[in-house]
Amino acid sequence: MPTKYIFVTGGVVSSIGKGICVASIGRILKSQGLSVTVIKLDPYLNVDPGTMSPYQHGEVFVTKDGGETDLDLGHYERFIDVELTRDSNVTAGQAYLELITRERRGDFLGGTIQTVPHLTNEIKDRLISLAAKSNADVVVVEVGGTVGDIEGLPFLEAIRQMRNTVGRNNVFYMHLTLLPYISASEELKTKPTQHSVKELRSIGIQPDALICRSDTEITGGIQEKLSLFCDVETEAVFPMPTVGNVYEVPLIMEHFGVGRCLSQALALDGQGQLDEWSSLVDRMNAAEGIVPIAVVGKYVEYPDSYMSVREALRHAAASCGLRAEVRWVHSEAVERDGPDAYLKDVSGIVVPGGFGSRGVEGMVDTSRYARDKGVPYLGLCLGMQVMVIDWARAVTGLKRANSSELDPGCEHPVIDIMHGQKGITDLGGTMRLGQYPCRTQSNTRTAQAYAVPEVMERHRHRYEVNNKYRESLEASGMVMSGLSPDGELVEAAEVPDHPFMVGVQFHPEFQSRPNRPHPLFCALIGEAQHTVREGKQLPFHRAGGWSFSAQ
Repeated sequence: MPTKYIFVTGGVVSSIGKGICVASIGRILKSQGLSVTVIKLDPYLNVDPGTMSPYQHGEVFVTKDGGETDLDLGHYERFIDVELTRDSNVTAGQAYLELITRERRGDFLGGTIQTVPHLTNEIKDRLISLAAKSNADVVVVEVGGTVGDIEGLPFLEAIRQMRNTVGRNNVFYMHLTLLPYISASEELKTKPTQHSVKELRSIGIQPDALICRSDTEITGGIQEKLSLFCDVETEAVFPMPTVGNVYEVPLIMEHFGVGRCLSQALALDGQGQLDEWSSLVDRMNAAEGIVPIAVVGKYVEYPDSYMSVREALRHAAASCGLRAEVRWVHSEAVERDGPDAYLKDVSGIVVPGGFGSRGVEGMVDTSRYARDKGVPYLGLCLGMQVMVIDWARAVTGLKRANSSELDPGCEHPVIDIMHGQKGITDLGGTMRLGQYPCRTQSNTRTAQAYAVPEVMERHRHRYEVNNKYRESLEASGMVMSGLSPDGELVEAAEVPDHPFMVGVQFHPEFQSRPNRPHPLFCALIGEAQHTVREGKQLPFHRAGGWSFSAQ
């Protein structure tokens, strides 16, 4: 069977859930026994999200091969349970840079370089190359942005050309759009969707299906109206109501027949089996006990900056029959008001990664509070480093301990730049990135959590525990519970005689799955649940009263 391509575009407004819908399509197809890979096309000119502000772009998701990618790849991996590579995120910056590099090298023999065909060919080549490398039956492609954005036009032109490049029977276009509700007239409006489809058709793409986001029920009459004005079969106009649990989306899409539509249109063999996923969602929704976990970070005004951390907490809590109530605490607020004002009634604390000095002393205060009060604590990357700084100051006796990133002239740089990072001036793509091994040390909480002697985890950092201080830190009681195979790098550290206080230099959140929560997050929740407060079910609202129990 030739590789099939499903292209998902967005209309009307951004941020209506293309990433979740694409991930859900992948989940449905995988349940049919098909091999699936996914790719995100981002029209911005940055080469990758690695140097972009979390406030603008949210989390930077890191793939196993060290790609700094869009956060939607995290959705893809979690829903489909696959490991993607840097090839699954293509930006306009990457495509233009490749073309310009080749032109400067003389590869085009003096020819004029144009958007069509050169840029569009570059985009198509990346899609076809990913299909060949992955040997996937289906490639699901998300086109970032909204139809009508000027920077997205080359990508839309490229996917239009794909019909002829790979064959019309091997391409399917889906358009995700918003149906706004006008309270004055108490009705959903289809006109924005009609205009969005008109814009898409003017580019040369006729959508084969519509996915219609709404906060209220979509009636059959609206589906028929959209079918008429957008030239899409009524059976291919799919409602997508707002839900409180995003893991319900594959089940809703399957309920409305998305899988059946794709199978018929693309001649796919397979029968969807989402019973396991259905049971997973039911367990998540049925959990009533609440475990309050504080995430103390410097970007908490925009929680998408910690998307994978939030989801990893949800996965781990669900595996314990609980719901994680994530409380976003700004580290600058802790620095200003003290930790007790924000942390006195939480059952666990996570301090995630970050860069720069702003708010870091609040993280150090958080580590000290967790250590003194016996609150379960998990430090991720910077979260481990502040734990080491706190220990060095309070226990080892190095009062002026700090990180050379935060204070280049500090007296005791217990956290220092990695040897291989010294002298690097370009910021993009130059950190220690991707998957590296960690050997857990026996008789530690880290080893107990993993239950295996060696693990592979994903990294994104420049600084590490300074080996010059390892002996004094260990002599004062800190346990280096995870090391690189050569013993040169501290991958994990923990505080002894504490319910659970573990810091890791890597990012375990990237490998957590709803059906396979990460062991470190499970260990955190496992300790936190001993102090869990009883509470009523959280307000996860489900449009239409969905029930997904396997029949």
